[in-house]
Amino acid sequence: MTFFNHYVDKADKTGYNNGGKKGDKFMPDRITIQKIAELTEKIGKLPKGYISKKTVNGNVYFYHQWSEGGVKKSKYLRDEEIAGLTEQIELRKKLQKELAEIKAGNVAAPETQNGFLKCTLMHKRTSVAELNLDNETGFIQKIGDVFAPEHLPVGVSIKKGVVDRAALNAWWTERSIPASRSGVREAMETLQITDTKMLLIRCFGLSLSDQYWIRPESSELTWEKINFFENEFSDDIGDVLFGADKKPDPLDFSSPDNTSDGNLKKRWKIMDGKRCLVKGGSNPYRQQPLNEVIASEIMRRLNIPHVPYTVTWNKGAPYSVCEDFVIEDTELVPAWRIIQTKKQPNGKSLYQHFVDCADALGIPNVKEFLDRMIVLDYIIANEDRHLNNFGAIRNAETLEWLGMAPIYDSGSSLGYDKSVPMMRDGSEVVCKPFKKHHEEQLKLVSSFDWIDFSALSGVGEMITEILSDENAKDYMEENRVRVIAELTERRIKNLEALANSKTHKQTITTDDEVVKNIAASYEDK
Repeated sequence: MTFFNHYVDKADKTGYNNGGKKGDKFMPDRITIQKIAELTEKIGKLPKGYISKKTVNGNVYFYHQWSEGGVKKSKYLRDEEIAGLTEQIELRKKLQKELAEIKAGNVAAPETQNGFLKCTLMHKRTSVAELNLDNETGFIQKIGDVFAPEHLPVGVSIKKGVVDRAALNAWWTERSIPASRSGVREAMETLQITDTKMLLIRCFGLSLSDQYWIRPESSELTWEKINFFENEFSDDIGDVLFGADKKPDPLDFSSPDNTSDGNLKKRWKIMDGKRCLVKGGSNPYRQQPLNEVIASEIMRRLNIPHVPYTVTWNKGAPYSVCEDFVIEDTELVPAWRIIQTKKQPNGKSLYQHFVDCADALGIPNVKEFLDRMIVLDYIIANEDRHLNNFGAIRNAETLEWLGMAPIYDSGSSLGYDKSVPMMRDGSEVVCKPFKKHHEEQLKLVSSFDWIDFSALSGVGEMITEILSDENAKDYMEENRVRVIAELTERRIKNLEALANSKTHKQTITTDDEVVKNIAASYEDK
């Protein structure tokens, strides 16, 4: 990745801005710029990836594995190729570290003029609009020329050539780490920043959920050089968000962790060449990562498109791991963005408003998706399916809608934060996104005919096995596990009775509507 080009015309021989006044922010001199260019060129010529080993019938085989265009590649290595390739891969890592240190120390943030960063909002390779970002707050203060209005973020309107700046600011703010994120206050102190929106500028707004980014004025940055789908990224911000102390060396801010949403502790990691999201659980039971695996298994049995999850343990705590389902040609558009495309009329339910907005955009099979999501959330008693926890996928270049995204983020379920008596009582179970209670939300389902209830046989045993993991014993008592399994099987029986009654008819009203569709805060309890 290169972050230096926009300084080429501005850096003078003194290495200072504005005539080299003492105390100004350091800018890289031409020698430093040349060094960055040389390192970038060398890195580009060296092989990506890693070498893996596989044993078959006692024989050991070596493979070169790497990612190209979002696709994992693999090549068998002959014995005489291994040493040379290992040396090249290690050299690439060494040069990348050297480049990161130079960038972090000399190009810590894009240059600003009069307190503003002038830049272009980009959608992959498409220039969308000129922006002025406030250097202190990270807010969009001015929108200049609009080059491709059709590529503005979904839900941001333009009338008579004027973009709704408030709506664009809302979208920009949604990209930043929420201040309510677990551990984020401590991280901000470590990073010495006052607003998480400042991290957006440091990483040029890049994300692993979509293809938007900002290109500073006069910069020659390209999508190919900086996107996180094809290029490696730093672990520095993820380390800080997970509680690590600030390193003595300069931090490298080029990370998708600057633009991850949600309130649970999370970070992105490259694992075996794949972009994976690692996410923790909340006190006191740390149950969400295990619940993700349970939900994945239920969806697999019911043939519901979903993101598979696994669990890893670190320092005695569970973390869920899932591969990014967005690739370099696609992007996730949350339901919250979709309902911003039209004003919700008085007297129309949120469910119907979402369906109407999705239909107007041309998103296929919306009702079928919602049927499956609502049924799943009833079975697992999901309490956090807010409007940013599901969405649709579109092609970032053609803007073609490909369909609803596979279901993800189902961990805040199965009584994740409740005691056994509270779970048995059930009165405090929260429901989202359309109704306050799951029984009422089930009325929105248009058909149960797709459910194979025989596939749900033994779900209680599956839940017991997963929650009884040896590592989970510090959090999960035997009685708690038994009650979770029993209540889930009871909900499945209730659902089967409803489906078999033949009296169910989809009912869409404004009764029991959710008032605040926001993420759970996960405060310690």
